[in-house]
Amino acid sequence: MKNNRRAFIQNTLLGATGLGFAIASTTEVRAAEVANAAAADVTDEVDVLVVGGGTGGVIAAIQAARAGASVLLVERHSQLGGTMTTGGVAFPGLFDAWGKQIIAGIGWELVKESVELDQGTFPDFAKVPQRHWQNQIQINQFLYAILAEEKCEQAGVKIAYYESPQTVTKTDGGWEVACAGFGTRRKVTCKQIIDCTGGAEVVGLAGFPRQREEERQPGSYLFMLGAPNEPGRKQTHQLYVHGADSTNSRTVTEANLTGRKSILAKVRKDSSKRLMHMQPETGFRESYRIEGETVITVNDYRSGKKFDDAVSNAFYPVDLHTKKGVKPEPLKPGTVPTVPLRALIPKGSRNIIVAGRCVSSDRLANSGLRVQATCMGMAQAAGAAAALASKAGTTPLEVPLKEIHDLLRTHGAIIPGDV
Repeated sequence: MKNNRRAFIQNTLLGATGLGFAIASTTEVRAAEVANAAAADVTDEVDVLVVGGGTGGVIAAIQAARAGASVLLVERHSQLGGTMTTGGVAFPGLFDAWGKQIIAGIGWELVKESVELDQGTFPDFAKVPQRHWQNQIQINQFLYAILAEEKCEQAGVKIAYYESPQTVTKTDGGWEVACAGFGTRRKVTCKQIIDCTGGAEVVGLAGFPRQREEERQPGSYLFMLGAPNEPGRKQTHQLYVHGADSTNSRTVTEANLTGRKSILAKVRKDSSKRLMHMQPETGFRESYRIEGETVITVNDYRSGKKFDDAVSNAFYPVDLHTKKGVKPEPLKPGTVPTVPLRALIPKGSRNIIVAGRCVSSDRLANSGLRVQATCMGMAQAAGAAAALASKAGTTPLEVPLKEIHDLLRTHGAIIPGDV
């Protein structure tokens, strides 16, 4: 049998060579042994638990760990990056406004290294573009995902993929969170939680109020038809999935099925083009937002209100996508909105903070705040506040603002008013 199989392989290789095909060589690596791999029950005791390893969660986790906190990052998918990698919206912005950079820090560090390693190009932030998207940055989504893992590892962040929280219980010293994945039941004891799930899922499990619109902005399903995908160089095609809802596994399943059916229909409609690339799931724009200690209104956003407790900058047009399309509303020249710490704190809570599109805001303000660079900026602030609160045995809202600002500046962030 072995001789027959070897002969088959040799014949196949010869045949392939004769036809001009190249056979790729295979390299080998070995994964580290997982301690007690057969055990279903795992326990962790950490200073900071970050839930959601997407655009914001990665940055929050790295910041908290670099500040000296022990950090566990729980992510339900198989890689970091969220919308930029699993969703494929690998086009982060905006880091600049009106001719100068207004968001930097760990998010910018990761984007910059990703572009440089991929030999990509940067827009000139000294120039104000005619259209806002011209200063968004093309990144290689695959490279970004593995660079994010490397930076987490270097900072000491422990990553748990394929898991999500099931219950969240308040304790005297913080929280006890039960997580589950296939073959794993994890109990996490932590002092602080950073909810970066996008839809404030942990905030909901903990019993704090959230709000959600009856009609939500469409999700985007990214694919490429007819031409090779060129990550870091060109954007893929986008399909609006109206009704897309990231509330739970059932609604996400429906959004993904709807998007894939539509892409299959496009392939059948034009048989001259091959399907060259398709992301594994829909990228969502809107779901739950928290009810925070303060709410960023669209008037705050349009006017560039400088909140007393501002921790990061924001910049993007008011950008509400509807069934009729989207007409971005540019901000007036010189306007740079800010994100206050109180908009990251669920109202009446202690020891929990959020970052990302679930930031406390009205719907129109949220349409501008939800973009990736802004989420990175507020996530770094959340990571700093959580780490400092953990160290001091207090809650993020009671950490002196100067301490948060000082820590953020140490790690390269731009504080509102600094530029």
